[in-house]
Amino acid sequence: MIASTKNKKTTYKDAGVDTSSAGSFVDKIKNLQTKYFNIYRNHSEHHPSKSSNYSKQLDNKNNNENPKHYPSAMDFVALTDISFLKRYKRPLLASTNDGVGTKLHLAQLFNYHKTIGVDLVAMCSNDLLCSGAKTIGFLDYISCGKLQREAMEQVIESIMQACQFADCVLLGGETAEHPNLMSPKQYDLAGFAFGVLEAEDLIDGSTAQEGDLLLGLASSGLHANGFSLIQQLYLKDGLTLPENQAERDFIFNKILCPPTLIYEPILRPLLEKNSTRKIKGIAHITGGGFYENIPRILKKNLAVEIKKDAWKLPELFVDIQKRSGLDFKEMLGVFNMGIGMVIIVSPKDKDAIISELKANLAQHYSKLVVCDSQAESNTAPLQATITEPVVLGKVVTAKRASSSKEASSLQKVLVID
Repeated sequence: MIASTKNKKTTYKDAGVDTSSAGSFVDKIKNLQTKYFNIYRNHSEHHPSKSSNYSKQLDNKNNNENPKHYPSAMDFVALTDISFLKRYKRPLLASTNDGVGTKLHLAQLFNYHKTIGVDLVAMCSNDLLCSGAKTIGFLDYISCGKLQREAMEQVIESIMQACQFADCVLLGGETAEHPNLMSPKQYDLAGFAFGVLEAEDLIDGSTAQEGDLLLGLASSGLHANGFSLIQQLYLKDGLTLPENQAERDFIFNKILCPPTLIYEPILRPLLEKNSTRKIKGIAHITGGGFYENIPRILKKNLAVEIKKDAWKLPELFVDIQKRSGLDFKEMLGVFNMGIGMVIIVSPKDKDAIISELKANLAQHYSKLVVCDSQAESNTAPLQATITEPVVLGKVVTAKRASSSKEASSLQKVLVID
């Protein structure tokens, strides 16, 4: 029998959802938006039909280069003025969504949330970049057992910082408390992003051909993939932190803290002049490593050969390989192995592209990959282990798989010793 609640008031807060706290959290987010982004707060002040000044702005080319955003224009929705698309011949809208996966478990164990939002934005922005699209807007979804204000404010601020790196705006989102479904300190994240590109500038690998080269751009570490295996290797019973402080410091400094590198400021200068320095394909090395992601930009009749000794493995991946017992090829199917982006270029364009990418990496890497070191009291910029683009291998004609079980499939990623 259900217990009687007669003469007893039961509130939403009693059930585990504090709408008052949620409301003040939203106000905090609005203040952060004003801090980080050049946005309009009151749409009516800038509506074409209500403001002659705004209409003049739309006619001014210098002010019409980027979209204008109204994150809280109506409270129910965020608005983006897309008048800037007038300068496109045939604009394509690109969209994607992603999450951070089980890296969140480490963030919650360490109670450190200052970079996890960067991972969230990067996973989406980098995917859009693979098409050549420029990220315009980002939205987040946070579900939690109980709204932990300090932790969630760190998450939101890190998302906004990342949006600045990706040159886009956090337009809005949703935060939902799920009492009883999640423990009070548990939370999960999802991100949604959209961007735009000119149809004739779409990068999809269709122009790649045999003999083209694969260039690899450094990652900042694990990024946000492979963490289910990482937890089995580095945590007690795959769940709790080790007691040894040196091991804890290693997990924090090398595994959790470095956020996923956002490649927008590194690749965008080349994409803007892609007619002369042709980038034929871009693959974001995420879940599934090289085997899952590089084939996405290859035509059916093409494969790639990757030289095993083309780059020196960063220390972290050497340690993972030692602990796991996985061979190099198996590691390539799980981790990025120090390479976060792979691009396909013609041999004749290689030197010019490498030169510019090297300069861009040197300029942006330490700005994009900053986190608090637990071993040191100050904030330490991290330096790339792989300091310039690496020629990983080349595009070749695909061959039939040798396994009878996979006789109908094509080998797409071949590792050459």
